[in-house]
Amino acid sequence: MRASRLLSILMHLQKGQVTAEQLAVELEVSVRTIYRDMDHLSFAGVPVYADRGRTGGFQLLDGWRMPPTGLTGIETEALLLSGLPDQVRQLGLQAALLRGQNKLFDALPEAQRALIGKISAHVHVDPVSWFGIAEPASKLHEIANAVWNSRRIHCSYESWRGCVTRTINPLGLVVKGGTWYLAGLTDGDERIYRVSKFRKVDLLKDNFIRPSGFNLADFWQQAVRRYETNIYQATARLQLTRNGLKRIGELSASVAQAAEESCHGPDSNDCFIVSIPIESILQACFDLLRLGSDCQVLDPPELVEHIREEIDCLSRIYKN
Repeated sequence: MRASRLLSILMHLQKGQVTAEQLAVELEVSVRTIYRDMDHLSFAGVPVYADRGRTGGFQLLDGWRMPPTGLTGIETEALLLSGLPDQVRQLGLQAALLRGQNKLFDALPEAQRALIGKISAHVHVDPVSWFGIAEPASKLHEIANAVWNSRRIHCSYESWRGCVTRTINPLGLVVKGGTWYLAGLTDGDERIYRVSKFRKVDLLKDNFIRPSGFNLADFWQQAVRRYETNIYQATARLQLTRNGLKRIGELSASVAQAAEESCHGPDSNDCFIVSIPIESILQACFDLLRLGSDCQVLDPPELVEHIREEIDCLSRIYKN
């Protein structure tokens, strides 16, 4: 993350003078982080200096430019995804990534090459959660090609209603927890598609124009919020032990936030009362049983009854 931020700072500096406050807003970090980044750039041999005063800011020594790396376009694209090695492989960019990394490595000062080698030997990034595997995405190459070239696609897609056909303007790709998603425009509506659900993909000859001002990161965040809002259909009231209050975050970030905002207690038994959103009675039963004796469901009555029946069933199974 820091490497990509340092590169962004260098790009800004090559355009001219910029303040720490401006960089902090642009890169969504604190001003203190920007000052530390400037120290790292100086240590790496970049001639950056600060002008003091109200109109001052950081700038590069006149005439200095980043050293040429000889990177090709596809190598640059691969480097932008270098924090996601499995996803780079799925996109077919692994060889380009290795070539680009070697070229960039050779262009760095000796001191920074040694530092990067040390970091690589001691830090590994695994973007997939525990016990998780990256979903197969057999149509990813065709979809990525359509995204890069703004080509419309005609496809067969396995939705919850069965296999449907769609004509999509593919706007961008998102990978979350090892799973690929396509942000697309269908009949004027922006939608999210799971890449593993595509059964057939045909690239059409006609191109499309990406909507003006479209931002993939903003679109994804809005889609996630809509999904979390729509998926929760009811509310459950729980009594949690102190340990249960700590563990409630195992269910989801949204549940943890709701529990924190509604928390009352502790009572005389050192327990807390919280309210959380739930998808359905069945799903909530399975989720809350994970907390064991650290959680007692108080409402709704249907959920209490469902959990009681599940516990009775388990008791009969393990009685002997």
